[in-house]
Amino acid sequence: MVRPTLPTSHLVMASALLLVSAVQPGQTQQQALDQGLHSLFVASGKLFFGTAIDTNNFDDTAYQTIATNKNEFGLYVPENSQKWGPIEPTQGQFRFANPDSVEAQAQNNDQIFRCHALAWHSQLPSFIANGTWTRPLLIAALQSHITIVMTHYKSRCYSWDVVNEALNDNGTLRDSVFLRVLGTDYLPLSFAAAAAADPSAKLYYNDFNLETIPAKADGAVRLVKLIQAAGVRIDGIGFQAHLTVGGTPSQAKLAATLNRFVALGLEVTLSELDIAHNKLPASARAVEQQAKDYVTAVGACLSVPKCVGITVWQFTDKYSWIPSTFPGKGDACLFTANFTKKPAYTAVARCIDSGGCASGDDVAI
Repeated sequence: MVRPTLPTSHLVMASALLLVSAVQPGQTQQQALDQGLHSLFVASGKLFFGTAIDTNNFDDTAYQTIATNKNEFGLYVPENSQKWGPIEPTQGQFRFANPDSVEAQAQNNDQIFRCHALAWHSQLPSFIANGTWTRPLLIAALQSHITIVMTHYKSRCYSWDVVNEALNDNGTLRDSVFLRVLGTDYLPLSFAAAAAADPSAKLYYNDFNLETIPAKADGAVRLVKLIQAAGVRIDGIGFQAHLTVGGTPSQAKLAATLNRFVALGLEVTLSELDIAHNKLPASARAVEQQAKDYVTAVGACLSVPKCVGITVWQFTDKYSWIPSTFPGKGDACLFTANFTKKPAYTAVARCIDSGGCASGDDVAI
């Protein structure tokens, strides 16, 4: 799949709330909203509105009906199958079948393919996590993994999450086998190997809580500058945006955080967006607040020209990762477990179609 290029101009600016609606002659407002989030987002000047997906969802017909609608979701990212543990469980032995299936479905549907993730402290195979490493041997293993995996998907991934979740919430570097053996050198080493393996792919750093914890955002700025100071290419930051209902930053604060990284010469995305309820079942007021919070997040991306797109981390509560990881939390997605659109979906569609919302507080449910 040929990597799509960014639009030459973005129509959406922080104050541009009066863009032409996506309503076409002969259409009703509802028909315009029913075009799908990706179609609406592209019409607003963005590159994609996508979703995480993986082969465990492929046998669900109702799920697939929505996921394969490229007007709804114009980008796929494999939720788990490209991570180091699943794709190289034994040193030198690679299992590409599952992520290949995700990529093939994306290609068949003319959807963009985003790739995730290369260097990460979690979901590592035992040979990496429990190995006895010298500096030269771990460098060789890291470079080999990045080179072989990226070469397999060369020119087929819009972007790669080269390094994932390297920071603690206080902005310091997270303990990992890579940091213990290689120190901070593992960051530019990873990006250098990635740049050599696929010059056409955008290279990203991806992390959570950058939106909500200033110290962690500060740490990410230092991380980016460290990589750039080494003369190594980094193209973007993925803000995972795993948010909580009622705890989403204001649109202005979120946009300001995104723009900190744009000022470093990077593009940005909301790479794993979901907004979870702390208590279930959610009250009517909480459902309304979730819709406002989604609009706040989407509106922030709309207001930042170099925010190129949004990916939700599954679109339906049926397959959300949150309940198994955080018992008692959930219902974080835009569709219910029964695949009906939530008020949050409708609010987001209206926000995009109108060219942006000044504030989630403006949402009418």
